[in-house]
Amino acid sequence: MKKFGMISVTALIASAAGAWAGELSVVCSAEQDWCDLMVSAFEEQNPDTDVLMVRKSTGETLAQIRAEAGNPKIDIWWGGTGDPHLIAAEEGLTQASGVDTGDLLGWAQNMAEISGGKTVGIYAGALGIAYNSDILEKKGIAAPQCWADLEDPRFEGEIQVANPNSSGTAYTELATFVQLFGEDEAMVKLAAVGKNVNSYTKSGSAPSKAAARGETGVSIGFMHDMVKLASQGFPLKIVAPCEGTGYEVGAVSIIEGARNPEGARKWVEFALSADVQSRAPEVGSFQVPSNSNAQVAPESPDLAAIKLIDYDFATYGSSETRERLLARWDAEVGDPNPQQ
Repeated sequence: MKKFGMISVTALIASAAGAWAGELSVVCSAEQDWCDLMVSAFEEQNPDTDVLMVRKSTGETLAQIRAEAGNPKIDIWWGGTGDPHLIAAEEGLTQASGVDTGDLLGWAQNMAEISGGKTVGIYAGALGIAYNSDILEKKGIAAPQCWADLEDPRFEGEIQVANPNSSGTAYTELATFVQLFGEDEAMVKLAAVGKNVNSYTKSGSAPSKAAARGETGVSIGFMHDMVKLASQGFPLKIVAPCEGTGYEVGAVSIIEGARNPEGARKWVEFALSADVQSRAPEVGSFQVPSNSNAQVAPESPDLAAIKLIDYDFATYGSSETRERLLARWDAEVGDPNPQQ
């Protein structure tokens, strides 16, 4: 009976492993249409694998993989700002992929070095301000050119931005202000901007979509998302703040204890390939790709022409720093109407 039981358990484990080998569970923290393109392209190259994909913000994903530590439901986390990916790596929630990063640009390789190979950069994008030119002209409001402008009472009720507790975009904004102005002054400035905010959204791309539709006058977000909307004909103007700005390095990570580690590694290799990264503009994704051989869309923001800060990914991608800054943001800036 004992022997039969051992054989049965072994057979069940082998059967389950075989089933998982045919499925790959992916959480995507990029825009939905880019997530869909990645899934269809991967399944085309790997016809024996069914990709089960769900889109979630980086904050939501970090919370999920923390909750599932030891019994993960996710194999791959693709896209979204790199800071939460680095935090997951620091907390042992992700594992090294072992992929070759030789063709990647320096900022992408830097992510792998910081994390011990547990996360790798896939794209970069600068933080900026967008405004609906029709709304501001109609209301006689001078357009913003700097972060400091957003503190002005002329923008009362006109600004929309995401909540940094759920949004990697907004956490990048928070970390950018701290690096530009110092932690104490950053909180003062963010609170002043907050007086003009009409809504803190869950998603980092939502504010610019609202500005494009005329639901708010000004948004804070990543410039590549703004470029996408402007290219669709919306009256959206994009500003690189005069004081300088931060940037994201989007990342890909394999979850520790992934049920399909082989499929997960294939996904990382696929996501880092020049051919795949060059396809992003097909769905209006204009981030700068990390593979040095990938084609950069002419619409993509020119990072060399933007006053970028020397963003400290090691510091602001640590759990301790993130928790401290979020606690201060909640206490000193805060969202009066947090979304559930």
